[in-house]
Amino acid sequence: MNKKLLLRLGALFLFVLLISAAVIYFTFDIRTLDYLTMFEPKCILLALGCLAIGLLFDGLRLITLANITEERLTLRQIVNVVLSNYFLALVSPGASGGAIAQVMFMRKAGVPVAKSTVVILVRTIMSIIFLILLVPLVLHFDEDIVEWMPASVITIVSVAFVSLPVIAIYLMRTRYPEKIIFYCTRKLSYTTRRNCYIWYQQFKKAAIVMGKNPLMVLRAFIESGLSLLFIYATVPAYMTGLNIDFDLIQVMGRMVLINLVLYFSPTPGGSGIAEAGFVMLFANLLPGGLEGIFAVLWRFTAEYLPFMLGAVVTIRAFGSDVINLAQVKAKTKVVPPKNKA
Repeated sequence: MNKKLLLRLGALFLFVLLISAAVIYFTFDIRTLDYLTMFEPKCILLALGCLAIGLLFDGLRLITLANITEERLTLRQIVNVVLSNYFLALVSPGASGGAIAQVMFMRKAGVPVAKSTVVILVRTIMSIIFLILLVPLVLHFDEDIVEWMPASVITIVSVAFVSLPVIAIYLMRTRYPEKIIFYCTRKLSYTTRRNCYIWYQQFKKAAIVMGKNPLMVLRAFIESGLSLLFIYATVPAYMTGLNIDFDLIQVMGRMVLINLVLYFSPTPGGSGIAEAGFVMLFANLLPGGLEGIFAVLWRFTAEYLPFMLGAVVTIRAFGSDVINLAQVKAKTKVVPPKNKA
């Protein structure tokens, strides 16, 4: 196997192991062992079932978005695209490799790069918008999180989150975004400026595609939401194994907050930030000393298990030099449009 890939996987394994061990060590409580003896293993099957349904809806969303662009993908190709996202996302900073892996597999399936890029970008945008729209509900119904926030502040934040997608769509119909990008990046390197322009142009194309097929987009949006919610449901599934009382809406709400933050995390796959955020948000929802163990269970089920499956399909398809191949794809030059401001 490629030496660089082995070193990257070895470093990732060590990093994850150290984080998991640290989380469990610093949250461990003498009562933890007593609670673990009451843990019912059958809840593991429930958690895996939730993960499987979540991945299924993820695949259905991809099929719907591909149909919008008049492309067809086989079941095997869908599985490869979905799982490859987990693999390269976890071995690249900021999960940037996930999108590249998906485009590579869609290109391998015969989908033009332009179309595959738009599909993957829309897929990501839908997930982020879905979580943003849920934030107001989380703020209004989780009293523990907002007990220190005045009602007026909660209302302002909620309106702001709901308004973001609408404002973004309106601005894209003007020249203001390009002017803002030009102004904010004028002192940065050419590569950084180019990447900012590329990202905006892809975002704009994705919005145009979404606007032309409202019903199909709505269907994909619903599939996107169901995919996320079922994957997040792995946590309450594990909680049922302890026969403890918990508020399902509250638990799911906090999972929404954690995963929204992870979309903007600079670490590979959000490692470290995910565990710390989970411990902080679930410390008062789980019996003492269990938040660390549950954080590791959640990460293994929702991230590391799909990662391992993704590693198998990705390396089989592109070989052990897949990371170098992905980096080459990421560095493909595209000249940004000239600003006419």
